[in-house]
Amino acid sequence: MKLERIRTLIFPFIICTAVLSLISCGPKARIAVSQLDTPGHHTFTGLKLLDLEKYPDAQREFSMAIELNKNYSKAYTGLALVNIFTGKFDTAAENLTLGLKNAKTDDEKLFVNVARIRYYTSNKSEQKWLESAKSQFDEAVMIDSKHTPAYYFMGLAYKEELQFNLAVEMFSKVVQLKTDHVADADAQLKFLQKIQSARPATEAGKRIALVERITRADTAALFMEELKIKELFKKPEVKVTETPSKEAVKDTDKVADTTLKEVRKVFAEVLAPAPVKVLANDITNHPFKKDIEGVLETGVRGLENDPKSNFNPNEVLSRGEFAIMLEDILMKLTGEKDLAARYVSSKSLFPDVPADMPYFNAIISVTSREIMEAKNVKTGEFAPLKPLSGVEALLIIRKLKEKMTLN
Repeated sequence: MKLERIRTLIFPFIICTAVLSLISCGPKARIAVSQLDTPGHHTFTGLKLLDLEKYPDAQREFSMAIELNKNYSKAYTGLALVNIFTGKFDTAAENLTLGLKNAKTDDEKLFVNVARIRYYTSNKSEQKWLESAKSQFDEAVMIDSKHTPAYYFMGLAYKEELQFNLAVEMFSKVVQLKTDHVADADAQLKFLQKIQSARPATEAGKRIALVERITRADTAALFMEELKIKELFKKPEVKVTETPSKEAVKDTDKVADTTLKEVRKVFAEVLAPAPVKVLANDITNHPFKKDIEGVLETGVRGLENDPKSNFNPNEVLSRGEFAIMLEDILMKLTGEKDLAARYVSSKSLFPDVPADMPYFNAIISVTSREIMEAKNVKTGEFAPLKPLSGVEALLIIRKLKEKMTLN
């Protein structure tokens, strides 16, 4: 009996001792080795490294902050940003959950809200990702109605979803508040003003407006959807003279030769086999496949297949190449067949466009009509080998339409 009583008393003591032993063996918070070895300083440094796109270094700093304090919210949110920028969205979501769980102050909660706006904007895995981002924005401004990062990154979200007017409202608010992201917001406003001036009419045009360096496929889409080039290049229908009736003409054998020729021509066109589509080998799964095929059918110089029947849709286009395409379009719309050689003997208007450059005549053709202009107004350089941005291409197409009265 005494033995059982002793066991009853000793057993709980043994269990408690074992539990305490296990706890003491668990991971301990790292002890700071200097005055700057703090969670706050490591997180601050990590954010600076993020801005420099030094992601492994930033990740190390955030991890060191967590080693010092496993409940430090901003360090988890910082790790989330690293994973967002490197495309590791599942891990980023876990980081954001821990960031919110450990967020105690309004500042920490705001940091999580803004990071989540950035997460939804970059990920887009949800069909209603913009609504999710807007929900985080609403939470942020309820905490602080003057928190500029919330307005700035919500502006980027609206811009990404092609809702340019709402993006302008957000960026304008940032500039109005005059705290953080003012210069960035001002740059975004100027960029959006260019898009609004270009007035893209299609979703493809709006999407391409955001591209920094357009490709051959982007150009095909712009020509087909914004310029409507296939419709412009359609030949006018042949006018067939009405066949004279017996009452009007007694002798039907005297029908004018020209009328008969026109009738025969119409019948020949009707009975002729449909033209075979000019296809490219490398566009099967391309999102702009139909636009590329349309451009190949119209035959725009500079947008043809290569000798191996490849279109090379992802090849970046230069300003000089774009000028050649515009010159060809001008020739076909105006009927000025000599345009391709009209300025061969002319003096160059640009210091970086020598007369022996392949793009020379085309560049002079489009700049003399004020459809394209110098890239650098101060130096007068055209920059023929530099890439063309989406918004630049749209503005040029807008000028072409105005000059040719195609609106």
